[in-house]
Amino acid sequence: MKAIIRTYLIDVGVLWLVSQSFPSLMILGGVKGLLIGGLAFMLANVLLVPLLKVLFLPLNLLTLGIFGWISNVLALYILVSAVPYFKLYPYSYPGGSLGGFGIPAMDLSAFEVAIIASLLIGAIIHIIHWIIK
Repeated sequence: MKAIIRTYLIDVGVLWLVSQSFPSLMILGGVKGLLIGGLAFMLANVLLVPLLKVLFLPLNLLTLGIFGWISNVLALYILVSAVPYFKLYPYSYPGGSLGGFGIPAMDLSAFEVAIIASLLIGAIIHIIHWIIK
């Protein structure tokens, strides 16, 4: 029971953090929408992602694990489609440079935003679980 509550709180915190730092993932219902979305995301990660990893196992082996992110993108898609408080919007990146490396301005579709947001959510969740264990 403690593990379920801990997973739920981590998912809620990470969803809030990513929605605050990434402007294309919007939470519309305030705290209520965040808590409902965290529950839906936790259920998708606990029930659906292991099933998808088994189904995508041959492709994941062929691509040496790179195809594993599809399960995270599908979990985020289920969250956005099942919970009306979460929305993904297209994003127009203004461009920038860091240390002499330039990133050009680009327009990201909602699908590309879903990929980036799921990578951010997955990375933060894995780091938090690594720190806790």
